[in-house]
Amino acid sequence: MLDTLFVFQPAAWNEQQWAQNSNLPLEDVWLSADGGVRLFGWYIDAGPNQPVLLWCHGNAGNISHRLRNISELHRRGVSIFIFDYRGYGQSTGKPSEVGLYQDALAAYDFLMTKKNITPNRLIIFGRSLGTSVACEVARQRQAAGLILEGAFPSIQSMADHHYLGLPASWFIDSTFNLEEKLSQISLPLLVIHGEKDSVVPMELGKYVFEAAHEPKRWYPVRGAGHNDVPFVGGSAYFQQLLSFIQKVMS
Repeated sequence: MLDTLFVFQPAAWNEQQWAQNSNLPLEDVWLSADGGVRLFGWYIDAGPNQPVLLWCHGNAGNISHRLRNISELHRRGVSIFIFDYRGYGQSTGKPSEVGLYQDALAAYDFLMTKKNITPNRLIIFGRSLGTSVACEVARQRQAAGLILEGAFPSIQSMADHHYLGLPASWFIDSTFNLEEKLSQISLPLLVIHGEKDSVVPMELGKYVFEAAHEPKRWYPVRGAGHNDVPFVGGSAYFQQLLSFIQKVMS
């Protein structure tokens, strides 16, 4: 199967003094996941009683590529735990759909047991491929809310759009069926999508939103593509996140 070509695109780790270069209080975290895998992540603390975002990133790169976005959230008073899936960055192992779910659950459990974060402070955030990962965590664990950005219903929905309906199962094992997971989730939900997203068309994001249970909020970002949503959206984008976070925590 061709999952490693079409689905998983990890980037190798570039060794730098990330904390010094970013001016963020990056705490290196190593944790264990199923299958003997060791995962690397950063915990960025914004202070006691602040909201905590469990960040499930997309299919490409590694956590170092999200630092600009993280910095904007942290300076607005949000703590973040971002981790690399198996096979990404410094994390060991080989990526797979089941493996990514196991990794995210291990990250959640780390926050509960090692950082003593209570579910009413935790918001699960997923971007692109990470939206299905975030939904799997929300399906199995408790949290205050769920944020999905650049979401798509399933791998097959992407094949329908990009490959004229070619059955994805012919060449990809992964399904990442977010739509099915949403039927089992009742958390407050914010769905964000770039109006000019050419990777995941906005109609797929709107489909995800319509498939979800209430309470939910839809936020399209005018002029944004797939990877630039926070920066095109600017202060209005971050205000939407903070407003949602404050509401679900209250």
